[in-house]
This record gives sequence, structure tokens and C-alpha cells, in this order.
Amino acid sequence: MEATGTDEVEKIKSKFMSAWHNMKYSWVLKTKTYFSRNSPVFLLGKCYHFKTEGEYRALHSFQSSSAGMSTEISGNVEEFRRDFISRIWLTYREEFPQIKGSALTTDCGWGCTLRTGQMLLAQGLMLHFLGRAWVWPEALDMESCDSESWTSSTVRKLTASFEASLTAERDPKVLAQPPSRRDWDVTERRNEVYHRKIISWFGDSPLAAFGLHQLIEYGKKSGKMAGDWYGPAVVAHILRKAVEEARDPELQGVTVYVAQDCTVYSSDVIDRQCSFVDAGKAGTKAVIVLVPVRLGGERTNTDYLEFVKGILSLEYCVGIIGGKPKQSYYFAGFQDDSLIYMDPHYCQSFVDVSIKDFPLESFHCPSPKKMSFKKMDPSCTIGFYCRTVQDFEKASEEITKMLKSSSKEKYPLFTFVKGHSRDYDFASSPLHEENDLFSEDEKKRLKRFSTEEFVLL
Repeated sequence: MEATGTDEVEKIKSKFMSAWHNMKYSWVLKTKTYFSRNSPVFLLGKCYHFKTEGEYRALHSFQSSSAGMSTEISGNVEEFRRDFISRIWLTYREEFPQIKGSALTTDCGWGCTLRTGQMLLAQGLMLHFLGRAWVWPEALDMESCDSESWTSSTVRKLTASFEASLTAERDPKVLAQPPSRRDWDVTERRNEVYHRKIISWFGDSPLAAFGLHQLIEYGKKSGKMAGDWYGPAVVAHILRKAVEEARDPELQGVTVYVAQDCTVYSSDVIDRQCSFVDAGKAGTKAVIVLVPVRLGGERTNTDYLEFVKGILSLEYCVGIIGGKPKQSYYFAGFQDDSLIYMDPHYCQSFVDVSIKDFPLESFHCPSPKKMSFKKMDPSCTIGFYCRTVQDFEKASEEITKMLKSSSKEKYPLFTFVKGHSRDYDFASSPLHEENDLFSEDEKKRLKRFSTEEFVLL
């Protein structure tokens, strides 16, 4: 009888908190986001310039000091907006199926780090299945809740051809004859199937491979419960575990590696990529590498700005997770010294992704936000995707050069080391743990990150 009374109190408490959070996070902020016409804008490796007006023109060249190389401009404000909206946006939700072991039916107020972790993984899966050139054909049909932030020349129509968006892949003059409408329709249908499938993997239901319910279940093995704050190392390993445990055949060609102590052990990554896939047949997996780092001590060190901008200038970057104390954001680009991000702190209604043709609009953000690099919390995690071993080796070489040029007299944010982690006297590797997310050695290192000290993934 006493237990029943306790359960009723918990349910009432949960409903009260849910109502409060729904009211708090259901407002769309009307603050304007301003973009300069005179500076290029980078979004996950693509460069846009708002001075490029009208229809798509031939690619221009821009010398990027942050990337340390000449960068092609992919288009103007229209192309940027379409690209930004095409990224998958995952936010607080309400009225989803009750989380096992709790009375919670919303993640408002506590799930932002999990949501940004989902966005990071979602971008990696989009690169894997759709490629960086893909954009959602219906992106410009979405009305921006922050329309005044865009320049007056913003075009709200789709361009005449879907192929015009694939500008980073080819010189338009090379294609003598456009693909037939039939081929285009087949490609578009195939892409839309994967678009919906990727979103469905992050649905708010117990069966979704990377949904909130599953991530919380994996978090329980590291002592985390629904409603708790999730730190960077915990979420990184939860994502790794979720990908390892995914049973969908489509996901067997992807793996996740989490750096240890700001060190990426190349042989460990390659071992993950060269594991056996497809029912015992030898193959190569794509890898999403997650590297938790700190951009300074108590405050963010602005000396690391150029490196962060350089990372976001790479097409295999899947984003950076960071933000402010007790607030996690998904950073995907920059203009000048401000980072462009998606905000998960917006409560939306539950969407049943198991229904055919479920609505997609709430999974795409119509309005980018900007934050000064100096206002970021020092703790963040950098993610990048490599389809092949050769891609990883190329990426590690390129990022190492950036690290050396940006670190100067400082200690580099992280390093790439040849060999396995066990070669450097680590007691054990978390890669093959079956019954726990962390090895004993990792648990000791993670004790310095308390749940009260919000450390962002």
C-alpha cells in the first residue's frame, strides 16, 4: 500500500514537472540572428557567401585562414539555408511512451546532452548513407520562425534542379547531359527512404535503436538514470554502445570509436574498421570518431578558435557538442568568431516514427543560432566520420597538422598515436567490454567529472 502511494506521488510530481517544462520550453525565441554579407559562412565543411546572389554561379575561391587552404564557395544564402535545414534536429519532446523505471514521459530540462549526442551521430549516419552533398528537397518550404534574421534576398523556392545542389562534387560544365528524370526519381526516392530511416532510428520509442529510451538503458550501466545529467564521456560511450548493439542490418557497416584521455590510438580505430561484417564476411566499416576535449581551463581559451574553425571547415566533420554550463548545443559551422548551432532546448510533441509517412518538419531546424566562441564552456567533444581506413589516415594526418599549427606553445587539444592503447600500459580497453560501458581504469579517470559539474559532450 505504501509503495502504491509512493508511485502515485511520483506520477503527480512527474506530471507537474512535465507541465512546467512544457510551458518553459515551448516558446520559440524571437531573438534575431544576424549574418554578415561580407564574411563567408562555413557549415560542416561547406563554404557559403551571402554576396553570391541570384541563380547558382560557378564556384569561387576563398582563402580560409582557419582551414589553411583555398576553399570553394558552394553558394549563397539560399544554398546555405537549404543545407542547414537539411541537418537533422533533435529536441526535447513531450508525451512519448513512459521511460522504463520512471514516470517520465518528457526529457525537458535534463535531456539536452543526449539530444545533442543524437544530432552528432545523426550527421555521421547522414554522411554514411546520403553523402555530404545531399539536401532535403522540401527544406525551403519550411517557414523560418526567425525570418527577419535572413537577408532580404532569401529565395523561398527550390532551385530548378536537384542536381544543382551537388556543386561540391563536380564542375557543372563537365556534365554534358543532365541525368534523366527517371534516374533522378530513383535516386530521390532512395535518398528519401534513408532520410526517414535515419530519423526513425532516433524516434522516442523503446524500439528505436538510438532513441532516448535505448540510450538511457545503456546509461544505467554507468550509474545514470532518466532525469540525471549526462556528462561527455558517459554519452560518448553510450553512443558507442548503442551502435555496437544495433541489430538493423543497415547499421552493421558503421562503428564508433571514443578517444581515451584525448588520445586517438590509430590501430584501435583501424581494428574497429576492419572487423568482420555481413555474417562473417570480411569487410571494412566506416567509423565515427568522438574526441572529448577541453578548450581551456575555467574559461575557453580563444587561442583554440582557429583550430575549432578549421575542424568545422572539414567535410568529414560531423559537428562539435558544447555550449554553456548545464546547456548543450550542437555546433555545425561558423562565421567570423561566432559558432553556428542548433538548440535542443525546445519542447515539441511526440512523433510516432513507426507510422508510414510520419511528418518530418519537426526534425529540421528552420533557424540557425549564433554564439560567440568566447562564451562557450571549455568542455566539448569533436566528431568526425571516415568511410575507409584510407580516409581515416588522411583525416588524422590533416587534423594533426592543424593541431600542430594551432597549439604552438600550448599543449595540443588531442593527439593521434600509432599503435594500440594497450601498448601504452592501459589496463584494458573499453572496446570489448560486454557487461559494462567502462573499464575499471576508465571509471577511476571519470570520477573527476561529477554530476554537479556539467561537462558537455
